[in-house]
Amino acid sequence: MLYIVGLGLGDERDITLRGLEAVKKCGKVYIESYTSLLSFGLSSDGLSTLEKLYGKSITLADREMVEEKADEILSEARRSDVAFLVVGDPFGATTHTDLVVRAKKIGVNVKVIHNASVMNAVGVCGLQLYRYGETVSLPFFTETWRPDSFYEKIQRNRGLGLHTLCLLDIRVKEPTLESLCRGRKQYEPPKYMTINTAIEQLLEVEQMRGESAYSECTQCVGFARVGSEDQMIVAGTMRQLQTINFGTPLHCLVIVGQTHPVEEEMLDFYKLKGESMQQIENVTV
Repeated sequence: MLYIVGLGLGDERDITLRGLEAVKKCGKVYIESYTSLLSFGLSSDGLSTLEKLYGKSITLADREMVEEKADEILSEARRSDVAFLVVGDPFGATTHTDLVVRAKKIGVNVKVIHNASVMNAVGVCGLQLYRYGETVSLPFFTETWRPDSFYEKIQRNRGLGLHTLCLLDIRVKEPTLESLCRGRKQYEPPKYMTINTAIEQLLEVEQMRGESAYSECTQCVGFARVGSEDQMIVAGTMRQLQTINFGTPLHCLVIVGQTHPVEEEMLDFYKLKGESMQQIENVTV
């Protein structure tokens, strides 16, 4: 049996009881490390904290392992119980869907244990989840690659009055271009997109396209470390949020569509007021 277990968003305590029971009875436990990370995953003892709770050794599964050695994982799951741990919810990334499909094709039984995901945790700001349109991903721009395919999706959502969740790029264990040319992989340091960078790139694309899908005056909500004890949520215009230090990763951004009075009432709790607003105005004048 292959158990795909969601871990939630905060720390090791966010696993469900059903998930914990499944992990404890598995002979082998893997944890994905390429689509997201737990808040404690940035610390040196994060993995040992998990291992202490589960009473199991855990194998870190990076993108290369899952894409190139998935057959080994599935082969183990044919003979015994194997757990594959996923930050957030198991189906928050298409890679995990692919793993399920491959398992079912070779007759491996799969059991999925769900958990909280950023896709529903953003509801904390008060914007109603059923009023969201298509989610978009914002990749890091490079000197030679500045994709803007997300622009039409945001434009379409806003045309329908819907909110847009923007998932920000995470670059973990990415090989350098030089090392690929040499045929010997060396990896770039981990890199996590901030809300500030995301807004900068969004405004650059708007300036280039000039179709008024949004502007620096568009209302947004910035989230940092959502689901953790020290989560940070700030509502304001793009221009206002660009001046905020949201701290350590992970970050995501919601571009607000048309709002209901109840949504407005909740959003108001997260809007900058008083001294904070004055400081931003002083910076931007």
